[in-house]
Amino acid sequence: MQKTFELELNKLEELTTYLIELLKDDNYIVILRGDLASGKTTLVKNYLKALNLDDLVTSPTFSLQAIYSENIFHYDVYNKTLNEFISLGMLEEFEKDGTHFIEWGDEKLEEILKDYGYNVILIEIEKKDNKRLYKINA
Repeated sequence: MQKTFELELNKLEELTTYLIELLKDDNYIVILRGDLASGKTTLVKNYLKALNLDDLVTSPTFSLQAIYSENIFHYDVYNKTLNEFISLGMLEEFEKDGTHFIEWGDEKLEEILKDYGYNVILIEIEKKDNKRLYKINA
């Protein structure tokens, strides 16, 4: 199933409402792909805000992982190869109950996660002037 939203970067209510409904019934891994400054971390911030959570959301580029409200996990693999990510034991993290957001997850990681039987959703973000195009493949 594919759904597309074209929204201003700071007006993501329609998208986050859709994601909350989509992600509510099970554990999911959401792979976020887009250029630098496309809004990957902004999407995670707005998702937590829509859940009425006030955790401080920042890009986990250097820490690799952040955990919000005990069951929302946020990863950034920009500075890591897939082998480094796996060797750090990060695949085991996906066994934890909750929603997992991965910034910069590539096709190889997506394939591995699906092979392991995880529920994977891909969100591709494309810059379009002062708006963003969000393509969701679930």
